[in-house]
Amino acid sequence: MSNIMNNESSSNTRRSFIKTTTAAAAAVPILGMPGIVSAQNLGSKTIKVGLVGCGGRGTGAAMQALAADPHVQLWAMGDAFSSQIEGSLKQLKRFAKRSEVAKERQFSGLNSFQQVIDSGVDVVLLATPPGFRPQHLRAAVEAKKHVFAEKPMAVDMAGVKSVLESTEIAKKNNVAIQHGFCWRFAPSTRAAYGKILNGDFGRVTSVYGTYMSSVYKPIPKDAVKPADVGDVEWQVRWWTNYEWLSGAPILEQSIHSTDKIAWAMGDVAPIAAVGTGGRIQRDDPSNVFDHYSVAYEYPNGIFCHLGARQFNRSHTEVIDRIFCEKGSVIGPAQPRAIDADGKTMWRYRPEEGATQDMYQVCHNEFFASLREGKIINTGEYMANSTAHAILGREAAHTGKRVTWKNLFKSDEDMAPDTLNFKDDFAIAPVPKPGQKT
Repeated sequence: MSNIMNNESSSNTRRSFIKTTTAAAAAVPILGMPGIVSAQNLGSKTIKVGLVGCGGRGTGAAMQALAADPHVQLWAMGDAFSSQIEGSLKQLKRFAKRSEVAKERQFSGLNSFQQVIDSGVDVVLLATPPGFRPQHLRAAVEAKKHVFAEKPMAVDMAGVKSVLESTEIAKKNNVAIQHGFCWRFAPSTRAAYGKILNGDFGRVTSVYGTYMSSVYKPIPKDAVKPADVGDVEWQVRWWTNYEWLSGAPILEQSIHSTDKIAWAMGDVAPIAAVGTGGRIQRDDPSNVFDHYSVAYEYPNGIFCHLGARQFNRSHTEVIDRIFCEKGSVIGPAQPRAIDADGKTMWRYRPEEGATQDMYQVCHNEFFASLREGKIINTGEYMANSTAHAILGREAAHTGKRVTWKNLFKSDEDMAPDTLNFKDDFAIAPVPKPGQKT
């Protein structure tokens, strides 16, 4: 494996990527938002959807896809574990025949993603642990399937570069990529950030985003790996606890806050990040931090901060504070702007009758675009926003000031794509700032 400060490639790389593509991406200062091109109008054709990853978020994505369009049919499902498929189907029963999936199109195991892609679907919903996302995205766009990809898009820079390459393949194959950074679809947050980016409150001078929650799905203290279960299967079952699968909490969870920092800054790439973090409450066999504090450096001397932690029995909050010359915007829930005296300058007022569910808005817009023959490709944006969170993680893990430029020189690759459930796979040590180079 290579790391954030080393640009040597491994002989057994997890994900392939085009070096010319990634070099260009590193040189471009704008993170990039979706481009739209024309495609064949789907009219009233039944759109067959395949779900890859049938946990809570995947089941939610399937619900939103079915609710977005009356002519969407859930056609195939795949998950590492068959029990996840059964549980998902029970939750989807309210869609009646449109959510009935024939037994022969229910696939389990680590290769189930490919079986779903090959089953005759038009659209693939990718919602597995993000360590698998680049591989699944590549297979889908190469097969000319439209894709909804849940965040984050990768857990390492080899994955980010693979996603950037897949973005170009999708353009050539005229297929869509829609992202799962849900707050970008929230009407209230769109309104607030629209006013920020329009300059209504003056220039942004700083941002402080927090994501403070309890520990998410920890490994139980009495959990013991059965003798007949391989390392890979065990770690996939407890995927949020392992960096190669989840990317650590700053990617799996707090990426919503780092994405909104990027949004407030107009999606201009940061210069660098400095951070700290560690494990205070966690004493389990996982290898992820339970807290992060990161300062992102931007052009013109602007610094934006992330405060993130997963502590039990502690204060929790998810708040964005965007400080501008004329006032501060507080969100994301019921966003408002206040002046220096605390007086409300602006408050979001929902449009009567408009859908406020950000998850649903995401899929409504995705499927509407497909019906209209418009291909959304958010690949560059979603890869770079993932890199934005990785930048903060690596700054905290290494204890160094990590630049955006050097981040894109990294080929860090956490695991091979060829793993099987029965394989031995040693858990990487918990990062120690000052020792990881």
